Amino acid sequence: MTIDVDTHLQPERHALGNSPTYRWSADTTTVDMSMPLPPVRRAQIACTPQSLIVDLNRTAMIVIDMQNDFCAGTGWAATFGPDYLQARTPIAPLQKLLPALRAASVPIIWLNWGNRPDLLNLPPSQIHICKPDGSGLGFGDALPNGCGNVLQKDSWSAAVIDELQPHADDIHVDKTRISGFFDTPLDTILRNLGVRTLLFAGVNTDQCVLCTLTDASFLGYGCVLLSDCCATVSPSFCTAAAIWNVQRCLGFVSESHHVLDGLNEGGYCSHDADR
Repeated sequence: MTIDVDTHLQPERHALGNSPTYRWSADTTTVDMSMPLPPVRRAQIACTPQSLIVDLNRTAMIVIDMQNDFCAGTGWAATFGPDYLQARTPIAPLQKLLPALRAASVPIIWLNWGNRPDLLNLPPSQIHICKPDGSGLGFGDALPNGCGNVLQKDSWSAAVIDELQPHADDIHVDKTRISGFFDTPLDTILRNLGVRTLLFAGVNTDQCVLCTLTDASFLGYGCVLLSDCCATVSPSFCTAAAIWNVQRCLGFVSESHHVLDGLNEGGYCSHDADR
């Protein structure tokens, strides 16, 4: 007796991985690693020391420490005086830039301080930064406003400020050092996304932003500091030195309106998305 077999039937394929640019597919007989890359989406951005052409499929935006404890009027930084207002200057340009980047399908990554409640991820060397003589209001201490503890993970202190509410598809990474690459999954996430170019924003320009950008450069990423989307409470010469070092040694410096121009000229977002 002859049994007819439908040779067109194929085993069910399943996706392995969530990245839009790199994932495998598998069935009971085969693993396919040959996912075709999406067509390059070029955007030109005016920068110093040179203009850039980037592939938006391989680009991500990293926003550093734009959270309540640094930027809100009742946050930790505000307890030290009015200088915290400087940390709010990136809000307005980011309110224009982030919607345009989302419209262009560029991932937004929020990189915020987020300590364990028991502080076991912070050695004395880090605690000393904020409490050099052991007294005062430092990591993990209760805020005067009753909103939680300083820079504690999953608390009001560590949340992104209301003016820059993240979207559901944005990515969140907690950090416990000035560099966002130390002891975090940031590098793994970026590599799984297929990202090789990073736009940087946030506070403080000369501290967490610069240190994260420096590590990114050492890891082989192309780095663009968006100077109008960054701020610091440090003296002005700190910003000047940070910008000089980025331009000279670590990457490129631009401003948000140049990114918007590149997106619009490439037709990747509507005029209404960024103005």
